[in-house]
Amino acid sequence: MVRITDKARTIYRQEMAAAKAADSPDARWRHLELAHIASQPGPWLHTCNHAAMLVLALRQHDRREALGQVIRLIVAAPGSVTGRYPEGNTGRVDAGLMTPMPIPPDLAQALSG
Repeated sequence: MVRITDKARTIYRQEMAAAKAADSPDARWRHLELAHIASQPGPWLHTCNHAAMLVLALRQHDRREALGQVIRLIVAAPGSVTGRYPEGNTGRVDAGLMTPMPIPPDLAQALSG
């Protein structure tokens, strides 16, 4: 089992706070995506992130995104526990459920540094 680092937890909390404070839906989504990448190794944080994404999708009346987030809520914790999650994936429905993606360079540096 992969464990979430203290750095990743801190980044997750910062990005979730920034998402909450964001003044536009696009900015909110971007912070939630960054928080998602940081949260992937942690079953609880990963699940909480998808719950926040579901809430935003519902607020925007985006049925496709909401359905995708319901599915991701179901698989987030098991994927984190087993280490079977697509590293770098933003967690959005357009990203694909199991599609690995490059981690943004600044986030990769923050997670490793």
